[in-house]
Amino acid sequence: MQNKLLVIGLVWPEPQSSAAGTHLLHLIELFAKHNWEVHFASAASTSLYSVNLNSKGIFTQEILLNDSSFDTYIQTLNPQAVLFDRFVTEEQFGWRVAEQCPNALRLVDTEDLHCLRLARQEAYKQKRDLTPSDLFSDTAKREIASMLRCDLSLIISEFELDLLQNTFGIKRNLLFYLPLLADPITTETQAAWLKFEERSDFVFIGNFLHEPNWQTVLYLKQHIWPVLSKQIPTASLKIYGAYPPQKALELHKASERFLVLGRAESAQEVIQNTRVLLAPIPFGAGAKGKLLEAMCYGTPSVTSSIGAESMPGDLPWNGTVTDNDDAFVEAAVHLYQNEDHWRQAQENGMHLVNSRFDQNKFEQVFIDQINYLLQHLESHRATNFIGALLQHHSLQSTKYLAKWIEEKGK
Repeated sequence: MQNKLLVIGLVWPEPQSSAAGTHLLHLIELFAKHNWEVHFASAASTSLYSVNLNSKGIFTQEILLNDSSFDTYIQTLNPQAVLFDRFVTEEQFGWRVAEQCPNALRLVDTEDLHCLRLARQEAYKQKRDLTPSDLFSDTAKREIASMLRCDLSLIISEFELDLLQNTFGIKRNLLFYLPLLADPITTETQAAWLKFEERSDFVFIGNFLHEPNWQTVLYLKQHIWPVLSKQIPTASLKIYGAYPPQKALELHKASERFLVLGRAESAQEVIQNTRVLLAPIPFGAGAKGKLLEAMCYGTPSVTSSIGAESMPGDLPWNGTVTDNDDAFVEAAVHLYQNEDHWRQAQENGMHLVNSRFDQNKFEQVFIDQINYLLQHLESHRATNFIGALLQHHSLQSTKYLAKWIEEKGK
């Protein structure tokens, strides 16, 4: 019998808008590729940019928050596994899944550690370094509790994998490292890339709904571009991103060659036509899809230590990683003007993708782990008493809050 997977999305995937949308779509396609019947449900509204899942053979369903109609839906579907898109979705629907389908494997796709990103954001706003106490926030308690209630949490960053084990004390068997995935770069791929002399300008791309991206654009505008633009007066800095607010559009200054261009119809096209990607990301978490895309399209980058966090391992970066503004500008100029240096950075990116993000190296290992857990779910859960304890408390609090909201709505 064909296994069924239910993915409960926080939003409908928009792979052209964010790395999170791309990663979730990769997960959906991975299960479908391995002969799972995949269903996707969300309480959010679709948008013009939502991917057409039905065209990919995925069944879709609109669901309601705090409504017992979901109980009937999942009981009828009776999936073998349920994947929650980020911890807030598990908070909303996890207890219902556990109650109606207790034998379903429960997975949470973290995307990034929200508690880490928000802690770094607060420290950045206060212009101070992150402290250990910043991590133990209410968000962290909610997020870690959600992960413990699940059978497996998918982590895209080795830094976060280490943090979860050594700072928050989560057992390794509850975590699975599944990075952002990419097709391997072949000689044919490289041959199709535009050459150094065929490219021009600098680029940054990122969904404006994501606060680190907005702060990066501000940093480029206020600290990097005023210096860099004087050193390379023939180049422009092109800023792309979905859902730009008015405050971002107002930064557009053609006379300064600082161009805020909104949503890119094709991230691949704008990145592969550009000579260097700039990403002085001041805070954040997870792995950065824009930097992986730059490698995949043969575009060197200059970024911060937060931007490159967890991505290169022991391998050289496809450009430069620095948190010093002067060094950042110097690296950007050198990459832009020195073809030999640019080519070496491009080569570094190719090795990084093929060594650390090649989907062929991770897909089967992941599916094997899912199959193992399906066969040994009872013994696996027996090692996670804290998760069972939290599930019990969840059923006594979140469950009845949801029921109260439902009754109040009536």
